[in-house]
Amino acid sequence: MHDTLDFPGLLRLIDERSAAFRAAVAAAPGLDVPVPTCPEWTLADLVRHLGEGRRTWAATIAAGPDATAKAAPSEAPAPPEEREALLAWSAESTRELLDALREAGPDRRCWAWWGRSQTPLTCGAVARRQLHEIAVHTYDAQVAAGAPQPVPAEVALDGVEEFLLTFCTTTVAWPHEPAAADYHATEGRSWRNWLSGDGARAARLTASEEDAATASARGTAGELVLALYGRIPLDSLELDGDRRLFDQLVDWDPER
Repeated sequence: MHDTLDFPGLLRLIDERSAAFRAAVAAAPGLDVPVPTCPEWTLADLVRHLGEGRRTWAATIAAGPDATAKAAPSEAPAPPEEREALLAWSAESTRELLDALREAGPDRRCWAWWGRSQTPLTCGAVARRQLHEIAVHTYDAQVAAGAPQPVPAEVALDGVEEFLLTFCTTTVAWPHEPAAADYHATEGRSWRNWLSGDGARAARLTASEEDAATASARGTAGELVLALYGRIPLDSLELDGDRRLFDQLVDWDPER
C-alpha cells in the first residue's frame, strides 16, 4: 500500500514518540498529577502502564511464531517510584520492545488479539500497533503536563489507517443497516469503513471512489486520530450525513 510506513520507519518513530513521552513526564509538576484523558489515572499510572505493556509485547514477540497467547516478561523488575529512575525504567522498556522487533523482523508471525481484523498477525503489524499506542499515550502525558502538542502528521496519517484496519474491521456481522463511514484528512488522504452483514472492512479511497457515504468526518489527521481514540470530542470534527452511525460504531464491540 502506498505511503505506508516501512518497518525501519516504524521503529524510528516508536523511539521518537517514546522519547517525547518521557520528556512530557519529566516536564510535569509531578508523577501524581492526574491524566485528564485517562480518567482515574495519575501520570505514574500511565508510565507504568506503557512500560509494562511494552515489556509484555517484547516477551510475546520473543516467544516466536508458534505462541498462542500473550507472554509474560520473565524477571521483570517492578517499576521504581522515583521519577528519574522510573523514566530510566521506561526507556529500558522501549529498548526491550525495539530489540525484540529488530530480532524478529517484520514478516515473522506473532500472536495478537486482532485475528478477525484486516491487520495481519505479524511482527510488522505489532510494531505499527505499538507506535500508535505510544503516540496516543504521549499525547495523554502532554495533556497531563499542561502542554499538549499535535500528533505529528506522519504518525497521525498512519494512525488513522491503522485504527480503522485493526479496530474497525471484523468478520462479525454488523448489527445495523448496511452503511459506510468516511474519514477525510485535510492532508489529502481519505478512508472508508464499509459495514454490512458480512462484517466490516476498511480501505483508502481514491478521488474516483468518493461517492456519498452514510456519514463522514473531516479534520486534520491529528484531529481524526485523537477523535477515534476518544481523546477529543467527535463533534470537534466536521461531520456530514447521519451522525448516528458514529454513535453506533462507538457502541459496537464485536468479539475479535
